[in-house]
Amino acid sequence: MLDRFKVQSADQIRVSAVALRRTVSTIFEKVGLTPEDASLGADVLVTTDMRGVDSHGVSNMLRVYVQGFQEGELNPRPNWRIVRESPSTATIDADRGLGIILGPKAMRIAMDKARNVGVGIVTMNNGRHLGAVGHHAMLAAQEDMVGMCMTATRPSVVPTFGAEPWFGTNPMSIAAPAGSEPPVLFDAATSSIASNKVRLAARTGATLLPGWVTDKAGRPIMEESPPLERGQYFLLPLGATREMGSHKGYGLALMVEILGSLLSGAVPHALDPSSGYKHYFAAYNIAAFTDVEQFKEHMDQMLRSLRSTKPAQGHDRVLYPGLLEYEEEQERRSLGIPLHKEVVQWFGHIASELGIPSLETP
Repeated sequence: MLDRFKVQSADQIRVSAVALRRTVSTIFEKVGLTPEDASLGADVLVTTDMRGVDSHGVSNMLRVYVQGFQEGELNPRPNWRIVRESPSTATIDADRGLGIILGPKAMRIAMDKARNVGVGIVTMNNGRHLGAVGHHAMLAAQEDMVGMCMTATRPSVVPTFGAEPWFGTNPMSIAAPAGSEPPVLFDAATSSIASNKVRLAARTGATLLPGWVTDKAGRPIMEESPPLERGQYFLLPLGATREMGSHKGYGLALMVEILGSLLSGAVPHALDPSSGYKHYFAAYNIAAFTDVEQFKEHMDQMLRSLRSTKPAQGHDRVLYPGLLEYEEEQERRSLGIPLHKEVVQWFGHIASELGIPSLETP
């Protein structure tokens, strides 16, 4: 994560992953989830925080999910079902179920199909927020597969030359295992910045960099600016302007709509606001393509070569996708997960409201 989004030392309270999982799971049960689903949702959120992706972890998303369940926007016990299936594919109607809980289930289906026929692809419509797409892709990488995940979300991003939002941030991820090197985990929005990071910037007092957002008329803001209130800005595609390559981010967002929305039998949210979020999960069984150990050896060679690349002046080293997340996870396992003090205060309020023990802190 960029340093500007990290919680400052003076504002952070470190908590253990065990305590955080326990409290989050209890909160999920109190708003109607089964114990199994509550535990699964807690694991997804806390694992995301462990990797340093605070924009999609407990801090930013749990209160949104709780509100969604309390207001009936999210279905705590969805009757999700497979509506079309082949040996290598499936399409799921999520019945307004929360994506962080249904996503791992969909990826498991894709992985089972990949074991049988080499590749498994599952699409999902009528869903809700998926969380960090990288989490779901990593499930496949942990079982010697290449995982891919993407999600089509609510409009917040303008197309190139557009003055109104049409796409969501539409993130995509790919994860692949290695041998002795940390695995590759590419997880990125197709917008210049994820919308959750705007909220993080407001909490941490960070500014927005040039080319991240537009004004209400769709004009790119090309100077550093303070975080804007919701409704006062739109997000820009990856690349910001046509001259800087925004057509690439725009095109990638469109691909996510094709693979996530249209391939699941739905239309983009911009055409039908009631259609919810749409998701795409894919698992590629490495053993169906090549020898697994050879694949990992080649991955190690490639990743070590990348890490040993001479850095440009002013930089300490060359990274690859997933390396920082791996290193952050090792640190947080030792020191705990840093939560903003305002988040810890929210835990106290929601615990009192639900009649459960508050989050255990040092």
